[in-house]
This record gives sequence, C-alpha cells and structure tokens, in this order.
Amino acid sequence: MAEKFDVIVIGGGPGGYVAAIRAAQLGLKTACIDSTVGKDGKAAPGGTCLNVGCIPSKALLDSSKHFHHVQHDYAAHGIEAKGVSIDVPKMIERKDAVVKQLTGGVSQLLKLNKVAFYHGTGTLGQGRRVTVQPIDGGDPVALEAENVILASGSVPIQIPNVEFDGENIIDNVGALDLDGVPETLGVIGAGVIGLELGSVWNRLGSEVTLLEALPDFLTLADADIAKQALRIFKKQGLDIRLGTKVKGAEVRKKKVAVTFEDGSGESEIVFDRLLVCVGRKAYTEGLLDDEAGVKINERGQIEVDEQSRTSAPGVWAIGDCVRGPMLAHKASEEGIAVAELIAGKPAHIHFDTVPWVLYT
Repeated sequence: MAEKFDVIVIGGGPGGYVAAIRAAQLGLKTACIDSTVGKDGKAAPGGTCLNVGCIPSKALLDSSKHFHHVQHDYAAHGIEAKGVSIDVPKMIERKDAVVKQLTGGVSQLLKLNKVAFYHGTGTLGQGRRVTVQPIDGGDPVALEAENVILASGSVPIQIPNVEFDGENIIDNVGALDLDGVPETLGVIGAGVIGLELGSVWNRLGSEVTLLEALPDFLTLADADIAKQALRIFKKQGLDIRLGTKVKGAEVRKKKVAVTFEDGSGESEIVFDRLLVCVGRKAYTEGLLDDEAGVKINERGQIEVDEQSRTSAPGVWAIGDCVRGPMLAHKASEEGIAVAELIAGKPAHIHFDTVPWVLYT
C-alpha cells in the first residue's frame, strides 16, 4: 500500500529541496526524492548546482585565482615566490570536500525539517502516484500525494558529430575533474560555463581557445559590458573566436581534431582536450509514465502556467525542467512560491527581476 503525503517533490536540487523544506515548514507532510550519488557513494542532494555546477566551478576558480596571484601579482607587494607549481589532484580533492560539505548540509536540513528523503529515481503515474526505484537496487516504493512537485533539472546539450567520451571530449562535469592541466584546451561555446571553466584552466597554464558560433559576444548582456568583457578576457589570454561553427570532432592518438567553419572557410584545429558547453536542456527521462497527464512542449520542457501548475491536477513543475532561465535562485524562488500556494498562501514569481551573473 502506498504511503501518503501532502507533498512529494521529485528532484533534490535548488528548486526541489527548497520546495520540500518550505512545504514541511508550513506543516505539510513532505517527501523528497533524489537520485544523485556523491563520489563517496552516498546520497548527495543539491542538484547540478551543488554537485557539478555553481559550487565546484567556484571552488576551482578560487584555487586558480590564488595560483595566478602568486605567479603574477604578489611581487608588487614585496612577496617573492619561486618554483610555484599546481597540484591538480589536491585542488580537485579540495573542491570535492567543499561539495561534500554542502550536499551533506542539505541532507541535514531535510532531516531537521522532517522531510522524508528517498534516495532513488521517482516516476509520476496517474492520480499523483509516484514510484521510487531505490539507487541501491531494492524493491520499488509506492507513494501517493495530494500535490507533486516536479523538479528534475537539466542535462548538457550534445551537438551533432561531437560525442562525449568522458576523457578527451568532455562536458562541464569532466572539466571539473581533470587529472592535470592540458597543454591546450578547446571549448565549444563562449557562454557562462565555457568562460568560467575556460578561465580556470587558463589561469593554471592551459592554452584555451573558445569557439563560439554566434557572431556577437555575450548576447544576453549589455552591449557595452560585453564589449569590455571581451577585451578583458582576451587580455587574460583567452583566445575567443566568434562566428565559428563547429562541424565535428574526432579523437586521434589521444588528441581531439576539431573541424570548424568561419569567415575564412572550413579549417581544423587540434586540442589535448575538448570541452563542450553549448547549453543545457530539460531532463525528464523516466520522470513521467504514459498515464501521468503532464504535457511536454516541443523543447522538451514541462508545460506550466504562471504559477507553475502543469496540465495534470495537483502536479506542479519548477526549475530547469520548465520555461525561464536555468538558474539556481530562480528554481528556489519557484519552489518557495509553489509550496506556499499549496499551503493556501498568496505567492507570486517575478520573472522580470531574475538577476544573473558571469563569474570568472
């Protein structure tokens, strides 16, 4: 027999865990389902942001900043440092420790707020019934709720003829776990992720080339700011090539040969590693069975109204799997609003006032 809840949240990222905690604080019996496994083999709620996004990238940016300062800036202060080197495995170990501390903190917050946590994948069926498949391979668990919040997040987009292999051609997850500084690093996409991770490995000594298909730089930013930022990034040593469309990539003798087309025609360039970061897409694989009644649009996103309601009664969706910017704080704001609406309180999400930042 299915255990009953007031609210079930599928997804433990910045939208999901925040929604679950807020619902519990409002007196609702709440469950949260998340499938993320940390490097230690344990549950690691926190979503992309805490595990393989905002937090680990900032940890590496911090480490690379210190390395750069020692090499280039401290002499002006009378601080001499000779023979400085970077221990990449040690840097990655610190990053992992930061991630573990924060995901562990999320687990504690869920526990303290009496949210029932299920480590597994959740699938929504008819009538707000949810089946949980435990990560440890145990028997499926049946749950049921008056309200279900879908917060399944997003995954990196792959481009044609450029297949991830996890070693030579990597996504943002792979770029957070390199075992050494590549002599050359190619980056497809000069957006937020490409610039952040490109800056990390550039400061550590890699020759970084960013290939951007669009003719303009940072199109979402103010034009004057984008122009100044491009000048600064180039001064820092990033080779940013605009109007460059990648046609394909091939691994040859542990190197990556990239074919691209620009204003001069078709050319090839070879890198030690290739990072692909051309955006992300909603992740809904295994989230809905055929009887769930939740509509998906042509972009693969869950359709919702202004208050995050889906086409199925009592089912809501928030975060990266719906419309709007894929930002952690936007997901959290939606999560809080939905929890308060479920509890009968007034709530509103102001999509015109969602800030975003490029941090390098």
